[in-house]
Amino acid sequence: MGIIVNLDVMMAKRKVRSKDLAKAIGLTEQNLSILKNNKAKAVRFSTLEEICRVLKCQPGDLLEYQEAEEL
Repeated sequence: MGIIVNLDVMMAKRKVRSKDLAKAIGLTEQNLSILKNNKAKAVRFSTLEEICRVLKCQPGDLLEYQEAEEL
């Protein structure tokens, strides 16, 4: 699997809507959706920092590592 983004979980805990978070961090709703749905190939530290500032959380609350399953 690799890196899993748990942004949707943290947003639910903080009761923050995608539209509001996107506006607060200066990101389009479409780009936030890509990040939220684990479709992003990368995330800038500045974006991660803003998300953590707005949601009052740590990067580890948003990102999780899962090993790929053996075939």
